[in-house]
Amino acid sequence: MRIGVVAPSTPIDRAVAERAAALAGEAGAEVHFHPQCFASYRHFAGEDAVRADAFVEVANDPAFDALWFARGGYGSCRIAEDVLARLGPAARAKAYLGYSDAGFLLAGLYKAGFGSVAHGPMPQDMIREGGDAAVRRALSWLVDRSPQALEPHVRADARHAAFNITVFSQLLGTPLEPDLAGHVLMLEEVSEYSYRTDRAMFHITSNPSVRRVAGIRLGRCSLVPENDPDFGESEEQIVRHWCERAGIAWLGAADIGHDSRNRVVPFG
Repeated sequence: MRIGVVAPSTPIDRAVAERAAALAGEAGAEVHFHPQCFASYRHFAGEDAVRADAFVEVANDPAFDALWFARGGYGSCRIAEDVLARLGPAARAKAYLGYSDAGFLLAGLYKAGFGSVAHGPMPQDMIREGGDAAVRRALSWLVDRSPQALEPHVRADARHAAFNITVFSQLLGTPLEPDLAGHVLMLEEVSEYSYRTDRAMFHITSNPSVRRVAGIRLGRCSLVPENDPDFGESEEQIVRHWCERAGIAWLGAADIGHDSRNRVVPFG
């Protein structure tokens, strides 16, 4: 299996890429990091056009079986519409895996009818404690569609989607927003004040299309900054509050997050 890696947001370090590629070899896969992954332009892994062209090049190349996002950060929303408009038949045959900022493109791909789109670990997760396990988990799904890689609440008789809370809130109402009616929506967050999560959940649960989901599960919300004064509610309490107000079923916890325990959630 050949996996192409691009960085639609921020760049990845070559040493991290080499470690991920070595693990891929052990899993029976060949990973090719597009040179764009190591480019640097201001905040981004190259200018917008450079990042978009790299994504399209790998996605449209039939020699690759999957496209793996190198890492999150910020920047994929700047290129998503351009990228989606340029994808051809070979791109539809691929699997796409990533999370965090990659959610903008994952949403757009899913909305466009791409059949193998999933939330899950990326090569950058190598730098986390226990990161090898996260990358191996991602590779086990990409190579073998291993059920052991999946979030434990993913069921064959249900539809699912997973996003970072801030990313999902920002893509609602844009051309990237997919129809998630009847889906179990899994959400997670990192490095956001509790009041910002509260505000994002107000926006998410106020959206008429989101009110048609089958329910919401909350993954881990990590590295929450201390606020003065204290917000007074946990992230679970926040999400449950807004689910109740919106009439959305609260389904409990999800095993996803910005950490090495992050599991794979295929969309659909």
